[in-house]
Amino acid sequence: MPHRHPLYEEVEALQNLLVSHATGGAEGEAEYTRLRQVVLAESSIEAFTPRFLRTNRSLGQFWQFIKNKYATYAERRRYIWDEFAAMLNLLEKNGSAPSDSVVSESLEKFDAAHVQAAWSKALDRRASDPEGAITIARTLLESVCKHILEEAAVPYEDSPDITKLYKQTAEHLNLAPSQHTEAVFKQILGGCTAVVEGLGALRNRLSDSHGKGKAGVKPAPRHAELAVNLAGALAVYLLATKNARDEAAA
Repeated sequence: MPHRHPLYEEVEALQNLLVSHATGGAEGEAEYTRLRQVVLAESSIEAFTPRFLRTNRSLGQFWQFIKNKYATYAERRRYIWDEFAAMLNLLEKNGSAPSDSVVSESLEKFDAAHVQAAWSKALDRRASDPEGAITIARTLLESVCKHILEEAAVPYEDSPDITKLYKQTAEHLNLAPSQHTEAVFKQILGGCTAVVEGLGALRNRLSDSHGKGKAGVKPAPRHAELAVNLAGALAVYLLATKNARDEAAA
C-alpha cells in the first residue's frame, strides 16, 4: 500500500487550525504563518491549494474572509474541509505524488467530467490496449482544448486538427511562443507545441484510429505510457493556466 506523503500531517494541521479559528478558537499567528509557508512552497500540490490560503497572509485576514463568506460555524467547517479535500486525498494516497494521481486529481478539481473520463480510460488501457490508450491520449488533449475554448466562447472548427486546436487554445491563454519575447519561454512553449504535434503523429502512426497494412507498427505499452503521460501533463498545464487567468480576472 502507498504511504502518506510527508506533507500530509502539515496540511491536515493547517486545515484543523483554520477550522478552529473560523469557529471561535484563538490560534497562534506564528503557527499559521509557518504552516502556510510550508504548503505554498510545495509545487506538487500547487494546483490544489485553496485560493484563500494564497490571499490571506494572516489569521486576521482569514477571519475577515471567512466571517463574511459564511455566517454559521457548520458552513465554515464544511467550506474549509471541502477546500482541503483534494490536497489531503492526494497526499494520503501517494507518498511521492506520482504523475498519474497529480493529473487525475487536477482534472477532477477543474470539473471537466468528459476530460476526467478520457484520462481514466487512457490510464486503464496503457498496458492492456496500447493502441486504444494512444487514441484516448489524443482525445484527452482535444477535450481539454475544446473545454477551454467553449468556456471562453471562442469558436473552433467541428473537426479541427489537434495541432491547430492546441495552437488556438495556446493563443487564447497567451501560451503561444510568438506571444513571448524571452528566449527561455519561447523555447519551453515551443516544446509544448512540438509535443502536441508529436502526439498527433504518434496517434496517426501507431493508434487504432486508422487502418494499417501488414507492415503496420504495433505500439508497446511504453509508447502508450509516454503518450498518456505527455497528454496528461499538458492537460493539467492548460487547465492550471486557465484557472490562474480566471482567478486574476475575478
